[in-house]
Amino acid sequence: MKQTALCFALLLLFVSASCRAPRPQAAESSWKPAPAPLMTRWAAEVSPNNVHPEYPRPQMVRQDWLNLNGLWDYAITRKDDKPPGRYAGQILVPFPIESALSGVRRVLDGNSRLWYHRTFDVSAVRRTGQRVLLHFGAVDWEATVFVNGREIGTHRGGYDSFSFDITDALLPAGPQELVVAVYDASGGIQPKGKQNAGNLNALGTLGYTASSGIWQTVWLEPVPQASIANLRITPDVDRGVVRLIVAGRGTADTQTAEVVVRDGRREVARASGKVGAEIELPIPSPKLWSPNNPFLYDLSVTLREGRRTLDAVTSYFGMRKIALGKDEKGFVRMLLNGQFVFQIGPLDQGYWPDGIYTAPTDGALRYDIEMTRHLGFNVTRKHVKIEPARWYYWCDRLGLLVWQDMPSSGGTKSPEGQRQFEAELKAMIDGLYSHPSIIMWVIFNEGWGQYDTERLTDWVKQLDPTRLVNTDSGARVPCGDVIDDHGYWIPTAMKQDGRRAVAVGEFGGRALVIPGHVITEKVFGHPGGTVFATPWELTRQYIKLLRHIHEEKEKNGLNAAIYTQLTDIEAECNGFLTYDRAVVKMDLAQVAAANRGEFPPLPQFRVLSPLGQAKDTKEPVLWRYTLDKPPDDWAKPDFDDSAWKEAPAGFGKGAWRTQWTTPDLWMRREFSLAMLEEKPKAPELLAHHDKGVEIYLNGVLASTITGYSIEWQEFEIRPEAKATLKPGRNVLAVHAHKGDGGQYIDVGLVDP
Repeated sequence: MKQTALCFALLLLFVSASCRAPRPQAAESSWKPAPAPLMTRWAAEVSPNNVHPEYPRPQMVRQDWLNLNGLWDYAITRKDDKPPGRYAGQILVPFPIESALSGVRRVLDGNSRLWYHRTFDVSAVRRTGQRVLLHFGAVDWEATVFVNGREIGTHRGGYDSFSFDITDALLPAGPQELVVAVYDASGGIQPKGKQNAGNLNALGTLGYTASSGIWQTVWLEPVPQASIANLRITPDVDRGVVRLIVAGRGTADTQTAEVVVRDGRREVARASGKVGAEIELPIPSPKLWSPNNPFLYDLSVTLREGRRTLDAVTSYFGMRKIALGKDEKGFVRMLLNGQFVFQIGPLDQGYWPDGIYTAPTDGALRYDIEMTRHLGFNVTRKHVKIEPARWYYWCDRLGLLVWQDMPSSGGTKSPEGQRQFEAELKAMIDGLYSHPSIIMWVIFNEGWGQYDTERLTDWVKQLDPTRLVNTDSGARVPCGDVIDDHGYWIPTAMKQDGRRAVAVGEFGGRALVIPGHVITEKVFGHPGGTVFATPWELTRQYIKLLRHIHEEKEKNGLNAAIYTQLTDIEAECNGFLTYDRAVVKMDLAQVAAANRGEFPPLPQFRVLSPLGQAKDTKEPVLWRYTLDKPPDDWAKPDFDDSAWKEAPAGFGKGAWRTQWTTPDLWMRREFSLAMLEEKPKAPELLAHHDKGVEIYLNGVLASTITGYSIEWQEFEIRPEAKATLKPGRNVLAVHAHKGDGGQYIDVGLVDP
């Protein structure tokens, strides 16, 4: 890494001459997204003149600013090459170069450097004597900035915002030239989350397409010589006050910060204090922030020299407290404003098929949060990614609790990698500190890059004593505020230890493919790769899981559960929504009710063909079977199976009634429906399987099931197969395939 930095430093000598290379003569009207397998509906709203125009920093707003999103020139060189003499084309900022909406959709590897170039004119928003700040929402990963050929500075970190004062590099008038050089290996010492370097659509892995370069808004902001640099807002619900630290830039001891709190137009509190010192404001009868009532107070901060106003910003805050306490049963509970609120929500990884890390529009960003709330969730786990400030703004506004993960790193075995991880961890906490929606920091996930666990837990608690710390989600470490287990099959609460809250940080992951809304035919889900065939099946499975989750809440003190996941991502088709957000895959009303703990009565099954090895099966359930491939008409009702062997179900390796060890198994069983007045209303299949299985009713394909299960699950019968059920003799036929690990099959037919 030191050698790389030295080589790049030598390149800076050439930048002054090279950064003034001519712009390509390409009209804005010629821009279009690069071809991609899948786009969202919001992509149609994106253009060079309409690309994330919203003010990017909602918790510290100024009126005057200049958005630099839009078309920039770009070039890719080898990592240690000189700056480009010519640029290759144009890229739409702030979309990563791998994305379709960048207009490029090209991989950036660890041997390359990405160069951005554009000009700007700040005169329309700048007044005489003002400084000019250049802000970047985020650039992944290492960004070196030049203005008019002068090196301004370098920033390392792919997720945190950063700024440079570029005033001294500006020309007296006219166009100003801006160049940004980016290096991103999506590996090495850098935190990268689930980015998979070197691939567009990293299919078949648990990593996804990398997101390189500028991926959040770039903007200019003129400020006075003495200005407000940052606000750190801490609500204190117990004392009924809000504490505020106003950080200054170029300020003097003679200057003060005046803070005013409002509820709509009504002034609630007013106080003044020194810049950099804590200012406390009492909030009478505070309106507390919660998912059911996400009330936000408005805040205005003015920097004064005597009576003269030097600078002013607006902000907001929520009065919210998160803590641990015991309930009447002795369970340790997460308490929101002193009350236990069961937290149920999705794993949200923040990927988009057309923008990768960058949502196509602010409306798209808001949609994910609105849909999370419509699904009946009150929390989300932002998984190994940090979002733009506006995402947290919408969580604050719409009342969505947030568990915020630190993006994982594979480079923490080295001292340099650990220093980088901790620098970005601190930047995350400092940058997001004032958002009321965030209630928990998650340092590690499943042990990825884990080191110095107890030291980092204590350090994070020192950086932010107002929130909970989840040291390692899914790794069962002995420190932190949460015992967090991952249970994809049957999520259960870990044993309480009397001091930490028990949670399930990941569960579920059931998959359903919606044709026309996937980017590949090679898809999978969790657990076991099981892919359900219909929304009905998927919804039934979800309700079954949530019934169990709510039982764990009451019986074993479970505090929270996070379902994998909000949307499909690339080859993973286990979202509530498709990757393009076009289809909600489960019944929304039923899901929302289950999340609230509202369930229909348990179904009373009428058994049409019994399971072989269920708990309530008393007599052996006999099937005809063969291990040799039968004729094509083997599933037909009139097929002669008299030469086949007969044995009781279930079939499989180990503790099953009949041993089955070959790659394939064909089974047939006759059952009779009595001459009943009432035909089966809604017959369902029950199957316990590993791995794939095709099931037929009277010779017609009833269901195709993939993956494996560790319990009996319900599957919907295709209408054409359901229509074959008749009084008298019927035939159930099964073709089962051996799994990679276990091997078993048991099938039944019931009518709820």
